[in-house]
Amino acid sequence: MLTSRCVLNIGAGLAEGPCWWTERQVLLWVDIEASRIGLFDPQTGRNDFLPLPAHVGAVVPTSVGDLLLATAAGFLRMDPSTGAVTLLSDPELDRPGNRFNDGKCDPWGRFWAGTMAYDFEPQAGALWRLDGDGRITCQRSQLTISNGLAWSQDRRTLYFIDSPTLNVLAFPLTSAGEIAGEPSICVQIPEDWDAVPDGMCIDAEGMLWIALFGGGAVTRWDPISGQLLERLELPCRQVTSCCFGGPNLDQLFVTTARREMDPAAIKAEPLAGGLFQADVGAEGLPADCFQVAS
Repeated sequence: MLTSRCVLNIGAGLAEGPCWWTERQVLLWVDIEASRIGLFDPQTGRNDFLPLPAHVGAVVPTSVGDLLLATAAGFLRMDPSTGAVTLLSDPELDRPGNRFNDGKCDPWGRFWAGTMAYDFEPQAGALWRLDGDGRITCQRSQLTISNGLAWSQDRRTLYFIDSPTLNVLAFPLTSAGEIAGEPSICVQIPEDWDAVPDGMCIDAEGMLWIALFGGGAVTRWDPISGQLLERLELPCRQVTSCCFGGPNLDQLFVTTARREMDPAAIKAEPLAGGLFQADVGAEGLPADCFQVAS
């Protein structure tokens, strides 16, 4: 039985997007609706917040030591030493009812991030890719809640979640990391679980770890067979995302939320919105950073 512990009881409304920043040995994460990113040091238990001018869905480190963000105002760069923010581009300027949600860098150093509508309008979102030279391309449209991303270690497959579908899609990739055809369904979350797949990461054995929003767990799956392998239970139902971190990349960090929970629900789940850490007997892969063109 896998177990976790709450390492930061912060009561976030919608904590998301954990990403291990190897260079600084801290966990990056976002507090979406509070428009801020967190930098959590598991060695000391200290967490520092950096405020942003817009709701933030994802944060990743760059090759030059600063941070790249996907927000409701588009793609931003931040200097973490000063908190100064620069707007790069907003590919959905014509869709003010949308915001960026989950995002991650691929093994080629490009930032993939997807959007969704604030009112959850079906098929209003898209999956975008920002390259190091600043070029932005739409990779997939007609998405509802663009979510978890992961790449196989052989770089031949992109795994992707559009939450309401309850499916994880496997896209074939070219040797240059371009989508090479229509996806197949590799994992299906059973409808009777009353939960949707949210954030996701991949371990060194190629297995997928999928957070279940509404399901109170992170689940480990074999994307080849589609088989459920393990389940990490959390003491709160709104489990949003996960990533591997720590000096040996053998700790699973999990974000949770307390969105729209009333006082009675919060009393029943007092750790909701906290950050959790678990020893799950698996190791992750180093997070890819955004490669800034020289």
